[in-house]
Amino acid sequence: MATVTVSGSGNAQRRRGAGYKLSKLNIFGGVFGWLWLFIVMIPIYWIVITSFKTQANYFITNTFAPPSDPTMDNYKTVLDNEIVRYFLNSVVVTLGAVVPAVLISFMAAYAIIRGIGNRFLRLTNSLFLLGLAIPLQAVIIPVYLIIIRLKLYDTLLAIVLPSIAFAIPLSVLVLSNFIRDVPRELFESMRMDGATEWGTLWRLAFPLTRPALVTVTIYNALGIWNGFLLPLVLTQSADQRTIPLALVNFQGQFGVNTPAIAASITLTTLPIIILYAIGRRQLLSGLTAGFGK
Repeated sequence: MATVTVSGSGNAQRRRGAGYKLSKLNIFGGVFGWLWLFIVMIPIYWIVITSFKTQANYFITNTFAPPSDPTMDNYKTVLDNEIVRYFLNSVVVTLGAVVPAVLISFMAAYAIIRGIGNRFLRLTNSLFLLGLAIPLQAVIIPVYLIIIRLKLYDTLLAIVLPSIAFAIPLSVLVLSNFIRDVPRELFESMRMDGATEWGTLWRLAFPLTRPALVTVTIYNALGIWNGFLLPLVLTQSADQRTIPLALVNFQGQFGVNTPAIAASITLTTLPIIILYAIGRRQLLSGLTAGFGK
C-alpha cells in the first residue's frame, strides 16, 4: 500500500514538473518569431525566383509563382556589366575599413579600461561616446570638404577613412564592456609573471574578448558593405563605385528589367548571408553580452 502511495506521488510530481516546463514555454514569442520569419522570407523568395525569370515571363506570370522555364541569362547580363569590379571595390573598402577600425577600437578600449583613473583616457572615452550621437548625414559636408583638401576625392581611400572613423565609437563601447568584465586578478597575475601591457593585451585580453571582436567585425562589415551615402558623395567615376551605388546605376541602365536587377541583388547579397551564417552565434552572443552588462 505504501509503495502505491509513493508511486502515485512520484507520478504527480512528474506531472507537475511537466506542467511547469510547459508553462515556461513562450508560446506567443514562438508564434511571433515564426510569423516574423515568414514575413522576412517573402521578399527574399520573390527576389530569388524573379532572378530566374525572363523579362517577358515576369510581366505575364504570377509575381510569386516559380518560373516555369528558369534561365540564367539575367546572371550572365549582370556579370557582363562590370559587377565584378564593383564587388571587388566593396571588398577593398570593407576590409580596408573594418580591420583598422577593429584593431584601433580594441586597443583604445583596453587603454580606457586599464587606465580608469587617467583623465586623458576618460576624456577620450567621452569623445568616443559623443561619436555615437553624431549621425553621418549631419557631417557629410565637412567630410566632403576634408576629403577635397586631402586630394582623395574619387578614390576608395576617401570612403575607407570616414568609414573607419564612424565604426570606432560603437566598437569601443562594445569591446570596453567585455574587457571591463575580465577579472582584475588575471591582469595582476600577468603583471606578476613579468608580462608587459602589450603582452597582456594580446595574450590575455584578445583571447577573452574574441566574441566581442567577432561581433564588431561582422556588424561593421555589414554596415560598410551596405553603405550608400559615402560612395555617392565622395566618388564620381564608374571605376570607384561600390555595390550599393552600382545597383542604382544598374537599375537605371536596365530600366524596367526587374529580373536583371533581382539577379544583381541576389549576387551581391550572398557575401552578407555567408558572413552572417559563419558568425551568427558570436554576433548574437556578443551583442547580448555587450549591451546587457
